[in-house]
Amino acid sequence: MEKDCGAWINLLSHKVKARLNVMLQDMGITAVQSRVIYYILVHCKEGPVFQRDIENAFSLSRSTTTGILQLLEKNGIIRRESVASDARLKSLVPTEHAVRLNAQVADCLREMDRMLTCGLSEGQVQLFKEMAAQMLDNLNDWDRCGAGHSSDQIHNSP
Repeated sequence: MEKDCGAWINLLSHKVKARLNVMLQDMGITAVQSRVIYYILVHCKEGPVFQRDIENAFSLSRSTTTGILQLLEKNGIIRRESVASDARLKSLVPTEHAVRLNAQVADCLREMDRMLTCGLSEGQVQLFKEMAAQMLDNLNDWDRCGAGHSSDQIHNSP
């Protein structure tokens, strides 16, 4: 039986996470943690980063995000700092350890991308990215592409 798009995406996702987990093991972090570290490092330059930002960026539940952030804090990779305007809010601040890890993580992510795209042309890679972005938009806009629409309407939507 031929795999549908969801099955292929699921298979790729599991393989990428497993491979990255092996590559990052010596650094003491997981694939998800590495992406959260990168997100915090990039976005803290623009302003405070909060737990809800991580939840939204990665489509993670509050409890899953809490667990990830607690481990990163316990391992000295981030700090939580109170915000002057609201003591209940804690901004996520990367430590020097996060900065050092990020260079190694970036190398691992580049290597993973190289493995994934080996044998593909630049055009194929670009097409994949465009198609994946459209699929994500379709899922995020379930009202337009969801229940009550025929398969043809979904595939032929602008």
